Amino acid sequence: MKPLVLIVDDMPANLNLLANLLKNSYEIRVANNGAKALELAQVEPLPDAILLDVMMPNLDGWTVCEQLKSIPATARIPILFLTAKNSIQDEEHGLNLGAVDFISKPISPPIVLARLRTHLQNREYQKFLEDKTGWLEMEVQKKLSRITQLHEASILVMVSLAEFRDECTGWHIKRTQEFVKTLAFELAKLPRFINVLTAEHIEKLYKSAPLHDIGKIAIPDHILLKPGKLTAEEIEIMKSHAPKGAQMLRQAQQYTSESDGFFEVAIEIAQSHHERWDGKGYPDNLSGEAIPFAARIMAVADVYDALTTVRPYKSAFSHEKACEMIRQGSGGHFDPVVISVLEHCQSSFVEIASRWRDTHP
Repeated sequence: MKPLVLIVDDMPANLNLLANLLKNSYEIRVANNGAKALELAQVEPLPDAILLDVMMPNLDGWTVCEQLKSIPATARIPILFLTAKNSIQDEEHGLNLGAVDFISKPISPPIVLARLRTHLQNREYQKFLEDKTGWLEMEVQKKLSRITQLHEASILVMVSLAEFRDECTGWHIKRTQEFVKTLAFELAKLPRFINVLTAEHIEKLYKSAPLHDIGKIAIPDHILLKPGKLTAEEIEIMKSHAPKGAQMLRQAQQYTSESDGFFEVAIEIAQSHHERWDGKGYPDNLSGEAIPFAARIMAVADVYDALTTVRPYKSAFSHEKACEMIRQGSGGHFDPVVISVLEHCQSSFVEIASRWRDTHP
């Protein structure tokens, strides 16, 4: 298929000269004014090159070139100026507008043919490289997608190990994950968190939240599954799930090349989601803003879910009662800022709890 060349000139003699010169090697499209040139340049199939006069009434070649370069569909079409304006300043101006060449009139047919052929070849090379780059980008995205799927599948396996051993938690993992995301999006509306809780960071929180109790894998069955009250010694062993979970994640991090901060967030949540704002939590007795922010959000989600679901040692509280108890813990157990947005999350919490409700025999 022959390349398509658009010839633009307000002089019929020039149009005929160029058309006759090019007709054996190229498909020809002609325009005798700037407005028509803009129209024909956007008709499919698009021209492969444009030979453009400068001095035309109403819409001159400078303006036509500038407008074509501002339109994404035509911006990469090579434009060759053919004009009697042959000063250095004119040539510089034309090239600055985005033209690839500047040929003086009266034209030399061999020069026009040679330069046009060269620029069409350059455009073909450019298209090839663009297509190759696009293909490579698609392949990279496919690879990244497969890596992401493998990453998420690995997380699911780790979470499932903890869930299978802790038979009383049901959909706890999924609910707390959704609660965390809901709280984070609400907190992101506050000016102080606009640059902290970005969509990317919230996604890390969401993906990390299911790993908050991964350390329970290391808790003996007779303690983890005990239906009655734990002894003081057993409570201390149960508390060890937080640092043990963080240590597991640190070891997992050593075998990956991830650099997006996922493991850092997951480790913070696993280690510190049982810390309290007043410093009376565990395992490190952190207080206030010394507690990682991700863990402070996780703490509210975790306790709300524990309060509103049936456990072997308790019945479920209503949503209203659970929210009241959590509000009473503001400044004691919980970060007051996180609690301040809880009111705006209530309908979402109720919907999440309903959608992922545990079933009991």
